[in-house]
Amino acid sequence: MLRPLELFIAARYVRSREAGVFVSFITWVSLGGVALGVAALITILSVMNGFEGELRERLLTLSAHGTIERADGAPIPTMEIVLSKLSEVSGVSGAAPYISSQALISHDGEMSGATLSGIDPALESAVSSIDTALVSGTLASLTAGSHRLLLGRALAFQLGVAQGDEVSVMVPASTVDGELNAKMRVFTVAGIFEVGLQDHDSVLALANLNDLAALKESSGATAVRLKYRDVYAAPKITALAVSMLGPGYTGRDWTVENASYFRAIRIEKTMMTLILLLVVAVAAFNIVATLVMVVRAKRNDIAILRTLGMRAGSVVGIFLLQGAVIGWLGTLLGVVGGLALATHVDTVTSFLQRLLHFQIFDADVYYLSGIPSHVDAHDVVLVTVVALVLTLLSTIYPARVASLTQPADALRYE
Repeated sequence: MLRPLELFIAARYVRSREAGVFVSFITWVSLGGVALGVAALITILSVMNGFEGELRERLLTLSAHGTIERADGAPIPTMEIVLSKLSEVSGVSGAAPYISSQALISHDGEMSGATLSGIDPALESAVSSIDTALVSGTLASLTAGSHRLLLGRALAFQLGVAQGDEVSVMVPASTVDGELNAKMRVFTVAGIFEVGLQDHDSVLALANLNDLAALKESSGATAVRLKYRDVYAAPKITALAVSMLGPGYTGRDWTVENASYFRAIRIEKTMMTLILLLVVAVAAFNIVATLVMVVRAKRNDIAILRTLGMRAGSVVGIFLLQGAVIGWLGTLLGVVGGLALATHVDTVTSFLQRLLHFQIFDADVYYLSGIPSHVDAHDVVLVTVVALVLTLLSTIYPARVASLTQPADALRYE
């Protein structure tokens, strides 16, 4: 059991310069290394959390939290009943019919493939944030029979069109015999939207559901898009919605549709964590070297303490405490510094940009103008615990060596 005596001696050893200037220097390097590693980990993880949140927000601007459709891909015959049932599912805050088709859009010799989505303008705002993404035009302009489109900004740029221009839209359709056929119609560009994601802005076009169904010669919507109160509960709520509709229906949620994005972010976070933990590990090795040199310098002191009756366990406690003070003080400084930096990333980056006369994210190239940051308490706790454990483990070997010091051997030539 550690007592005030062990703590008192450990504190004196931490402050002592008798072991030499080099040992004192290594001690400060170890403390600084732990602090730097912990601060870097917290800051980097917070920035990556910020980018993940920004990506999720942009993805869900036009993507529904969940999508329900028939397993055979056929139109849903009783849409009103389906919408009524889905609105009663716990956690669902909005539902809207939906139909989608691959299309080829052309204008003045320019062609581009696109995903043409048919929506109900009256219900679409309940499941997406398209209104906030509109650069020009309105969602209400997509009335049935108007044959109007909303185009992603990058797609409109590729085609060289602006609001009010006409484009030719060709979609695949099937005949009564089951043969594929192509249907074409002229649509008017009613507006432009910009989400900030290449996958949406360069390939997505929106039209009225009835207009697209008529062009495809389909009897109606083939899916229902849902919005949930808790976006993170999407898998659970989607499964509940499918079970309520019964057999013949299938569902998917945004975590499945965009799994590749978030898998890449998780892999990057894991690799960055492992790489930056090496900084803490190197600092922990410095603690080992520091304590080994202190043990050698204090060999006579240890021998005298053992002669006066101090147990080997108490000697172990002295050097465990000394290493813990170095490592844990470094961890504390790292946590404070990391939290301060992570919560003021914009201020720091603005200062660096003014000082060094460069711009991290050029507004003409990137959709982001700053570095997003989100501090996750779970990440902070995890980094803190790992750093504390690593620094504590680094004290075990030197403390064990100190406890094995034999008083007779240490004092023989004194």
